[in-house]
Amino acid sequence: MYSEIYATSGSDLIRYLGRKYSLYRKRMGYKQKDVAEKSGLSVFTISSFENGSSTGITLASFIKLLRAIECLDEIDKLLPELPESPRALFKKHNKRQ
Repeated sequence: MYSEIYATSGSDLIRYLGRKYSLYRKRMGYKQKDVAEKSGLSVFTISSFENGSSTGITLASFIKLLRAIECLDEIDKLLPELPESPRALFKKHNKRQ
Protein backbone atom coordinates (compact mmCIF):
# COMPACT_ATOMS: atom_id res chain seq x y z
CA MET A 1 0.00 0.00 0.00
CA TYR A 2 1.32 3.42 -0.94
CA SER A 3 1.64 5.82 1.95
CA GLU A 4 1.84 9.61 1.89
CA ILE A 5 5.21 9.35 3.58
CA TYR A 6 6.74 8.19 0.28
CA ALA A 7 5.63 11.41 -1.36
CA THR A 8 7.24 13.46 1.42
CA SER A 9 10.63 14.95 0.69
CA GLY A 10 13.69 14.00 2.71
CA SER A 11 13.95 17.54 4.04
CA ASP A 12 10.35 17.47 5.23
CA LEU A 13 10.91 14.14 6.94
CA ILE A 14 13.94 15.56 8.76
CA ARG A 15 11.87 18.58 9.83
CA TYR A 16 9.23 16.16 11.15
CA LEU A 17 11.89 14.23 13.08
CA GLY A 18 13.22 17.48 14.51
CA ARG A 19 9.79 18.52 15.79
CA LYS A 20 9.18 15.08 17.22
CA TYR A 21 12.61 15.03 18.84
CA SER A 22 11.82 18.38 20.48
CA LEU A 23 8.63 16.95 21.97
CA TYR A 24 10.47 13.89 23.32
CA ARG A 25 13.25 16.04 24.79
CA LYS A 26 10.82 18.39 26.53
CA ARG A 27 8.60 15.59 27.83
CA MET A 28 11.66 13.91 29.34
CA GLY A 29 12.63 17.15 31.07
CA TYR A 30 15.79 17.95 29.13
CA LYS A 31 16.76 21.43 28.02
CA GLN A 32 18.68 21.94 24.80
CA LYS A 33 21.70 22.86 26.91
CA ASP A 34 21.47 19.48 28.72
CA VAL A 35 21.35 17.64 25.41
CA ALA A 36 24.27 19.69 24.09
CA GLU A 37 26.40 18.74 27.08
CA LYS A 38 25.48 15.05 26.84
CA SER A 39 25.80 14.79 23.06
CA GLY A 40 28.76 17.04 22.35
CA LEU A 41 26.67 18.94 19.79
CA SER A 42 26.09 22.67 19.98
CA VAL A 43 22.85 24.20 21.21
CA PHE A 44 22.67 25.90 17.80
CA THR A 45 22.76 22.50 16.02
CA ILE A 46 20.05 21.09 18.29
CA SER A 47 17.88 24.19 17.94
CA SER A 48 18.29 24.23 14.15
CA PHE A 49 17.31 20.55 13.94
CA GLU A 50 14.29 20.99 16.19
CA ASN A 51 12.93 24.11 14.49
CA GLY A 52 13.50 22.74 10.99
CA SER A 53 15.90 25.41 9.81
CA SER A 54 18.62 22.83 9.24
CA THR A 55 17.87 19.59 7.43
CA GLY A 56 21.49 18.52 7.00
CA ILE A 57 21.82 16.60 10.27
CA THR A 58 24.00 13.53 9.97
CA LEU A 59 23.01 10.09 11.14
CA ALA A 60 25.93 10.20 13.58
CA SER A 61 24.55 13.41 15.11
CA PHE A 62 21.03 11.97 15.27
CA ILE A 63 22.40 8.94 17.14
CA LYS A 64 24.12 11.29 19.61
CA LEU A 65 20.84 13.11 20.14
CA LEU A 66 18.95 9.86 20.76
CA ARG A 67 21.62 8.75 23.20
CA ALA A 68 21.45 12.09 25.05
CA ILE A 69 17.73 11.66 25.81
CA GLU A 70 18.13 7.95 26.51
CA CYS A 71 16.12 6.81 23.48
CA LEU A 72 18.87 5.04 21.56
CA ASP A 73 17.20 1.67 22.09
CA GLU A 74 14.40 2.90 19.81
CA ILE A 75 16.72 2.94 16.81
CA ASP A 76 15.83 -0.69 16.07
CA LYS A 77 12.45 0.57 14.93
CA LEU A 78 14.09 2.25 11.93
CA LEU A 79 15.00 -1.11 10.42
CA PRO A 80 13.15 -3.87 12.29
CA GLU A 81 13.97 -7.54 11.96
CA LEU A 82 12.91 -8.92 8.62
CA PRO A 83 10.54 -11.85 8.44
CA GLU A 84 11.95 -15.03 6.98
CA SER A 85 11.95 -14.94 3.19
CA PRO A 86 9.41 -17.01 1.28
CA ARG A 87 12.28 -18.90 -0.36
CA ALA A 88 13.80 -19.87 3.00
CA LEU A 89 10.38 -20.96 4.26
CA PHE A 90 9.88 -23.07 1.12
CA LYS A 91 13.27 -24.75 1.59
CA LYS A 92 12.51 -25.50 5.24
CA HIS A 93 9.15 -26.95 4.33
CA ASN A 94 10.69 -29.20 1.64
CA LYS A 95 13.42 -30.46 4.00
CA ARG A 96 10.80 -31.66 6.49
CA GLN A 97 9.09 -33.85 3.88
